Amino acid sequence: MAINAGSSSLKFQLFSMRNAQSGQGEEQVLCQGLIERIGMDDAVFTLRAGDVKWRETLPIADCRQGAEHLLRALIEHNIIDSLDEIIGVGHRVAHGGETFADSVLITPDVLDKIEQLGLLAPLHNPVNALGIRVFQHALPDARAVAVFDTAFHQTLSQTAYLYPLPWRYYEELGIRRYGFHGTSHKYVSTVCAERMGRPLAELRIVSCHLGNGSSLCAIGHGRSVNTSMGFTPQAGIMMGTRSGDIDPSILPFIQQTEGKSAAEINHLINNQSGLLGISGISHDYRDVEQAASQGDSRAQVALELFAERIRAVIGSYIVQLGGIDALIFTGGIGENARNARQRICRDLAFLGIELDDDKNQKNQFFIQKDSGPVQIAIVNTNEELMIARDVMRVAQPLPVQPALALQ
Repeated sequence: MAINAGSSSLKFQLFSMRNAQSGQGEEQVLCQGLIERIGMDDAVFTLRAGDVKWRETLPIADCRQGAEHLLRALIEHNIIDSLDEIIGVGHRVAHGGETFADSVLITPDVLDKIEQLGLLAPLHNPVNALGIRVFQHALPDARAVAVFDTAFHQTLSQTAYLYPLPWRYYEELGIRRYGFHGTSHKYVSTVCAERMGRPLAELRIVSCHLGNGSSLCAIGHGRSVNTSMGFTPQAGIMMGTRSGDIDPSILPFIQQTEGKSAAEINHLINNQSGLLGISGISHDYRDVEQAASQGDSRAQVALELFAERIRAVIGSYIVQLGGIDALIFTGGIGENARNARQRICRDLAFLGIELDDDKNQKNQFFIQKDSGPVQIAIVNTNEELMIARDVMRVAQPLPVQPALALQ
């Protein structure tokens, strides 16, 4: 099972990975689903197995309730007969610092370090760690693997990951750009190259993972060259509740004028800003878009500001890459918000980025004009498949489970 627990969602897929470690086996999805709007009274739980789909709306307070509801549903809907059938669980973990350069088998020491790194990813690592504990309690015999968002960005050069602070802050405290959403950026760039029929190593790609948490990645020769998130997932573009990059002197100014503590300042920029802070309505892009369509001026400003921050980073990455062959949209907003893609691609024809409105409205895989030199792709990310593959790679030998063995 692959678990992707985010700040307001929990995605999951259950795979049969029979002999997949040999390269000759299958990667069959037994079921998949999503819990959205965690923390709200109208959270949505969706589960699909083959052609059958279940959907319900219910209050889910946190990741623990979401995970427990998911495991019950697997048995209630006869997807599995027993939780013992699940022999491996891979967990997406947002921040690995410089401690984890690759996916690892989860031990008590690893879990402690993941929780300690919650200082760098306050919206995610604590949720990730909670998810690990919940699933370890429910599935005590399953091997658990942590897959880190930061791993893909280990290829950044020093000039890309260093901040212009006194050197000792990097050397002693590890303050540097780490980047996140690496599993997603790696997956979608690989899929895009395959659909283009060109080797990934030849392409210059800007990948836009847009959701409640958002990041961009400049990918050259299949490697991460730069990425918008930094020391923590707070950095970069405007997000659902995060401000993204702002003048750092704003923070001590607010602290002094309003008497806020450091923890309150951190909560302000991580939980009360972004789309929520500007619109005053919601962190959910869909809610803000609906309000904007009804004439709410602050919601309209929030949508424009979101797009403009993204456009600025795209332009800088094209310069850094020396051109662009493909622009990718992925994540909940990138894959579904047609108007967001239109706003972001507006007036970028001089860079070779020309959106075809009809293809965009139909959510086709490639949505550029036929004459457009740059491919614009909508790629449904599949971090869960990448996570499941890492479980097979890292957690060998997995215990044998007769219910999932070849007949």
